[in-house]
Amino acid sequence: MMQQHIEAYTKNLIQALSLEGMRQVPVLGAAMREAWQKGNGIYICGNGGSAGNAVHLANDFLYGVGRKKGIGMRVEALSANPAVLTCLANDIGYDLVYAEQLRVKANPGDVLIVFSGSGNSPNVVKAIEMGNTLGMKTFAVLGYSGGKCKEVAQHPIHFAVDDMQIAEDLQLIVGHMCMQWLCANPDD
Repeated sequence: MMQQHIEAYTKNLIQALSLEGMRQVPVLGAAMREAWQKGNGIYICGNGGSAGNAVHLANDFLYGVGRKKGIGMRVEALSANPAVLTCLANDIGYDLVYAEQLRVKANPGDVLIVFSGSGNSPNVVKAIEMGNTLGMKTFAVLGYSGGKCKEVAQHPIHFAVDDMQIAEDLQLIVGHMCMQWLCANPDD
């Protein structure tokens, strides 16, 4: 019984990796490398498992990417500080927890990467809208229909999968693909 589930999950993940969204990954990698070379910041956010993926990948880009070059990227997971998140949620509303951080910290030319299964959570939609207003390069790695994020992100990386776990797997896969490429090509 479990073996059948493993085979079905594997098949669905392999199919997802062949979807159109994969063609946008080089655009994300190039934007991240440009930000790294110019000293711009990279901000990552999401909710639930996507927030955890943001924290995981921020670590990879801060430290792991820079081992060969000697310095990592200026990167921050906006979901990583519970004091900031709960303060902003309490004082101005949960829908602004990421947009407000960007309003204060981000600069034109910085990169925003949003992770979302549905693409409809108000806080990530407002983060992208704020990023666009600030002159950031905005990306969204999305599942399901892509939701509103697909419409507002400058560069949606959309995988039309109706499975939250595979959508979250794809967030890490895209991030790890970029990480490995950046490690091998820091200055090209």
